[in-house]
Amino acid sequence: MTTYFCVYLGSLVLSILITPLVIRLARRIGAVDRPGIRAVHKLPIPRIGGVAIFLSAMVLIISVIFLNNNIGEAFRNMRLQLITLLCSATFVFLVGLVDDLRGLPARCKFVAELFVTFALCLAGVRISDIALTDEWVLLLGGWGYLLTLLWVVGITNAVNLSDGLDGLAAGVGAIACGTIAIFAIHSGEVVMAVFMLALLGSLSGFLVFNFNPAKVFMGDCGSLFLGFTIAVSSVLCVAKSAALVGLALPALALGIPIFDTLFSMLRRFLERRSLFAPDRSHFHHRLLDLGLRHRHAVIAVYLATLLAAGLGLFMMVSQDAKSLIIFGGVLLLIVLLFRIVGAVRLHETIVGLQDKYAYSCHQREERRTFEYLQLQFRQVRDAAQWWQAVCEAAQRMDFAWVSLKTTYADSRTEEELWRAPSTNSDLSRLIIMTIPLPNGDPTISRQCEIAICANGSVEAAARRGSFFGRLLDEYGVTTGRQQSSLSNELLFQPGGYGLPRV
Repeated sequence: MTTYFCVYLGSLVLSILITPLVIRLARRIGAVDRPGIRAVHKLPIPRIGGVAIFLSAMVLIISVIFLNNNIGEAFRNMRLQLITLLCSATFVFLVGLVDDLRGLPARCKFVAELFVTFALCLAGVRISDIALTDEWVLLLGGWGYLLTLLWVVGITNAVNLSDGLDGLAAGVGAIACGTIAIFAIHSGEVVMAVFMLALLGSLSGFLVFNFNPAKVFMGDCGSLFLGFTIAVSSVLCVAKSAALVGLALPALALGIPIFDTLFSMLRRFLERRSLFAPDRSHFHHRLLDLGLRHRHAVIAVYLATLLAAGLGLFMMVSQDAKSLIIFGGVLLLIVLLFRIVGAVRLHETIVGLQDKYAYSCHQREERRTFEYLQLQFRQVRDAAQWWQAVCEAAQRMDFAWVSLKTTYADSRTEEELWRAPSTNSDLSRLIIMTIPLPNGDPTISRQCEIAICANGSVEAAARRGSFFGRLLDEYGVTTGRQQSSLSNELLFQPGGYGLPRV
């Protein structure tokens, strides 16, 4: 226990000493976070505080390797996995640091996380089986790689997204580290206990400067390193004991960031935005919208996390089905908290899913119509057939009318008109577009005017107009044809009519 206490205290003191130096460095090199539309702070704040967390934890972890006791021996026996874990955590930290200093696309960070997690799996750090009960052990086989990837990348990004208020990610992360440390000590996993205590001490010291009003932010270098280390440590606990509680406890301690990430992804999916797009609808933002002050919102999340983690600790002394019941009950409690603050609404979610399904069906139908019309235009051999194809396209795409206007050099104009004979569409909302046709003759100007029925969705109408424009670009009236020839060959169209007008 003396080693554990020294590791925690050493990283705590080191973090308190290093963080002010990092703050000065950040201001000198301009690594500050300026107020923006999603920010809640009013002044520029240094944003590379994760450097202090990383250095404080790493120095103490590496120092333990040289101890001449049982813990030091355990570290040396896990040399390969330990080196792989330290190198992987360092790589993730550096990716976050580059993002803080230069900026990286979210997809680049995501790919880097996948790469380093896969490297860990190859080094043997993965979930191979999970003991749900004493008699029922789930053997994952090759699926263990996928579960490990999902778990590590998911937890890493959940912690990263939770870094939205002063002290939020650091405090929640500290609670998670303390929870995993208790489980590791209880299970005899001394290596993971040291990892978590070193990280807990560095976070405790960092919170002195990060709690509201914050003097420094941990940035992506800190949040990615924190989330990655917690995720991999829990994987190692499961890999050693195969106990479900090794994953369940971190999942409950990080329940709010995890569910916040899942609900954010669902919200972006329903809104047809990128899954990596930023927003201001996270759990902590909802607390602020309810009227809580900044630090009160953070403390509320702390209390909810402590409650979930505290209830989860009963899983260590429970047997079989009781552990699963506790786990499920705490998960429902966390979801209920999201429902209370308005971060998730079941009815709106169901309606959103229905709208998303209807939108996808309309998109597929419009695509099939476009591909069918492409085949029709490819069979065109003369001007009359071309006009027939235009009229059919207009009818299938729910246009109110199509007008083909030709202007000659002597200012003479000719116009062909197709109009839908009858329609159930709302003609009070029409989108009118003018599309210039490709033409090699400089003395003749041709353009096509279309009126598209919006039918409740301007976006869908614009998409149909875009498809029609593609048809005209690819299969427009050829340079050699004369407009008079088109007028002479024009046939009466079923479902519409064409009238030459001069």
